Amino acid sequence: MHSEHELKRVWSTPESLRLEWWNGEQSEFPSLWLRDNCPFERDSQSGQRLIDIADLPIDPKIRSVSKEQGAVVIAWHDEPRAASFDPAWLKANTPGNVRLDKEPRAKTWLEGSKLDAAKDFAWTAFSEWSRNPSARGLWMTRLIHDGIAFLSGVPCVERCALEAAEAMGIVLETNYGRLFDVRFVQQAENLADSDRGLGLHTDNPYRDPVPGFEVLHFLTAAPEGGDSLFADGFAIAESLRQTAPALFDRLARTPVAFAYRSKNAELYSEKPFIQLSPRGEVSSVHYNNRSIAPLRLGSAEILPFYRAYRHFAELLRDARFPIKIKLRGGDLVAFDNHRILHGRTGYCASKHVRHLQGCYLTRDSVLSEAALLIRQALQPERRGREENQ
Repeated sequence: MHSEHELKRVWSTPESLRLEWWNGEQSEFPSLWLRDNCPFERDSQSGQRLIDIADLPIDPKIRSVSKEQGAVVIAWHDEPRAASFDPAWLKANTPGNVRLDKEPRAKTWLEGSKLDAAKDFAWTAFSEWSRNPSARGLWMTRLIHDGIAFLSGVPCVERCALEAAEAMGIVLETNYGRLFDVRFVQQAENLADSDRGLGLHTDNPYRDPVPGFEVLHFLTAAPEGGDSLFADGFAIAESLRQTAPALFDRLARTPVAFAYRSKNAELYSEKPFIQLSPRGEVSSVHYNNRSIAPLRLGSAEILPFYRAYRHFAELLRDARFPIKIKLRGGDLVAFDNHRILHGRTGYCASKHVRHLQGCYLTRDSVLSEAALLIRQALQPERRGREENQ
């Protein structure tokens, strides 16, 4: 039985390498691309490239190609040294692949009201999560795929949110500190510290960069009210692209001003509600009606933008999209702040105490930590395969 990474046939022209795999797929690699990625042009310790494109031949030509001891060996005209490529590496890095296997994939969910938080998202006991790197790696993979994940049994002790967050990535310090409290405060500078209900929003769009992930730990939950709301901004944005493409386009290309002002902060940034990747995929959703500043648009742009803006705001009020969860003391939620919109129902602070502690994490550090945990989990499996070969 042949694996999909095994080669069936290898051939070349002076301009390119051609490979056929046992699963029937074919790949083509231009000669210049191969020459730029020669393993012998990389440092053996760091793996970093030792040359610049200006050091390469302008138009390298392949002289010969062969399979030797499981590797693809390429020789070039007018160069003394041949290069040896691992077929699995070539398969994973085939030019034209839209997405590499190592890139996280979002598993979107549109109608959150139909979901059961306990069954449809990752829930792990904090004790198991803390001591078992494999369990933590699977949990973080679900966090990245679903945009949200939960822990139970986190001690209702202040600063436990930081302990958990530091195992996920690098904590981002802001004007709120490394750790912030969410609880009722008289004459609060931020509506999060009131007992009002909060509509779906993302946090801190007035920053550059916007915090990547957010952690919220429930120390005390209000027995009545204060329910948590979460919705998948990627799914809502893609639904808008399908149903109202002109409005989607308006929201994706119009810069929106966001601002926050307090006694120790003066923050301002402009970004569209919907940000797209270079491939045109939804990469971020930023929406916070509390911090939208006066828009700096030309007069002819204002009304078309407000039509799209209102439509998007009405979508975020649609009861189909958010999942409503009654989180208890000791529960912790982590979510992608570039994707997941969150909010809460109101509660009565004169009757009930509601106290959360939270922090933000840099986006790249969370993705890195998840990848490292998965790599660690796969190492014994890979060693086992190599020993059996």
